[in-house]
Amino acid sequence: MSQELQINIGFIGAGNMAKAIGEGLIDSGRIKASQLYISAPSDRNLGSWKKLGAHTSNKNGFVVENVDLVFLAVKPHILDLAIEDIKATLSHPVADKLFASVLAGMPLDVLEKKLCEVVSRARVVRVMPNTPMMVGAGVSVFSAGCMATPDDLALIKNILSVGGICEVVPESLITPVGAVAGSGPAFVYIMIEALSDGAVKMGLPRAMATQFAAQTVLGAAKMVLETGRHPGQLKDEVCSAGGTTITGVHAMERGGVRSALMDAVEAAARRSEELCPKK
Repeated sequence: MSQELQINIGFIGAGNMAKAIGEGLIDSGRIKASQLYISAPSDRNLGSWKKLGAHTSNKNGFVVENVDLVFLAVKPHILDLAIEDIKATLSHPVADKLFASVLAGMPLDVLEKKLCEVVSRARVVRVMPNTPMMVGAGVSVFSAGCMATPDDLALIKNILSVGGICEVVPESLITPVGAVAGSGPAFVYIMIEALSDGAVKMGLPRAMATQFAAQTVLGAAKMVLETGRHPGQLKDEVCSAGGTTITGVHAMERGGVRSALMDAVEAAARRSEELCPKK
């Protein structure tokens, strides 16, 4: 079991990304549910956290004053309301706190300016995790704000590494990482569903088709990661001359699968940039 962290961690926002991080930490043995503090405007998303044994509230200030690290896990357009609620619900002033933002498109300088209006020495780290953290197969990156300390960065890496690979990157790379790793699981789920549909069309029962399709994607990904070989080389090794696989690859190319996936990553990145507040 991993060494347990002796800190409290909070989430403002109780949705899927907060659950991916929080449940990943609990499952790893890194923290107990009682070390988590969660806030959301309504009780709709808090029920599952209560069942885990976490502390829940409708007041963001309750989270901030009880934890060592606050994950901001709300939608970007709700950030101002969330910060106003922190200000309104703090029972006492808080001068120093570490915040980790998972908000798509929200730059560090804007985050620091807004948070320092409530917490005068707000240390901010911008993070981009993804939901496969729930099963220990996630991808996370992070970038440090100007007041974040080396200890802060070590803590963030320690926490996010529980759910998979984790790297520090320049803030300029957060958006493209989010497009491929943050949005990418949805693109892959569509691929798995399509492979399963094809297998069902050719006679496989649905449950078997989905299991085999998912395992095939998992196996192919492991081949890329563990062999270090280029995906194109691995693809060529499956394609025998005049065989079934190259015929299927031709059908994929004719259908524009490669171009569609590139377009999907680009579109996700562009949307993230659109969400960025205009300075």
